[in-house]
Amino acid sequence: MSIDDDVALLERVPTLRLLGSAALRMLAIGSEQRDVARGNVLFNQGDEADCGFVVQRGALRIDDGTGAEAVARPGMLIGELALVVAMKRPSSAVALEHSTVIRIARSLFQRVLESDPDGRQAQQLNLERHRDRHVIGGPIPAARIPQDREIADLILQRA
Repeated sequence: MSIDDDVALLERVPTLRLLGSAALRMLAIGSEQRDVARGNVLFNQGDEADCGFVVQRGALRIDDGTGAEAVARPGMLIGELALVVAMKRPSSAVALEHSTVIRIARSLFQRVLESDPDGRQAQQLNLERHRDRHVIGGPIPAARIPQDREIADLILQRA
């Protein structure tokens, strides 16, 4: 895929859509593409999470180990919180078919936020709302992610 195709895909991701097109272009240029063969593991529950993945093609099963599952398809972001917070993976991801993902490193995402004040502010609001969203297995326990002010500080500390 070309950089323009990658930017178009990133624009489909609600969290990333908040960034401007220049920021999305930086993400597309700085990210890496990974192929995952059917049945192969992208990551395991408990692994250190230093990035998020946008599904480019194919499908991945996300399983939290309690029987709750979801399927990530093209245009979906896996590991949104890992873009801003050091954490362990709360679930595993296995390719249901040959799949391709775009890996966005936390360090790249933070550099892009530093260069895009409007995008940084929009992401701050998005992450504040994220705390109340549901994930596989129910609401995110408060002990697993920082409080809103801490999330905002994480994003803004580099500005």
